[in-house]
Amino acid sequence: MKTKPIMLDRARTLRKNMTPEERKLWYLYLKPHPAKFYKQKVIGPYIVDFCCPFAKLIIELDGSQHYLEEGERYDKRRDKWLEGQGYHILRFSNYEINRQFIQVCDMIEGTVDERAPLRQPSADTSPQRGEARNQ
Repeated sequence: MKTKPIMLDRARTLRKNMTPEERKLWYLYLKPHPAKFYKQKVIGPYIVDFCCPFAKLIIELDGSQHYLEEGERYDKRRDKWLEGQGYHILRFSNYEINRQFIQVCDMIEGTVDERAPLRQPSADTSPQRGEARNQ
């Protein structure tokens, strides 16, 4: 399936205008991670926040719009389609990124290890306690 130029333009705009929580997760954890992650990646008819193709893992950060009835319905349809493509989806609230960052990173790391066990051993990329708390 060829990606529509409008989707690529939208993804590019989203990459340039990440939320503070997206920037925090990207720069402090996902960008330096040894398993390659992409931000604002087009997958079929959707743009996901973060994707690790090697582990078939999608990470979504949910702001307040995701907790409204319409947002929840959209997310369910979207998740069903993405899971049908073999992806596993982890969702975190902005609160979790801001207040439980170490636990979020640990959950991502465990999921990558579980879904891509043949990955080369690497240095621990989890932030050290206190390192990212006030950012």
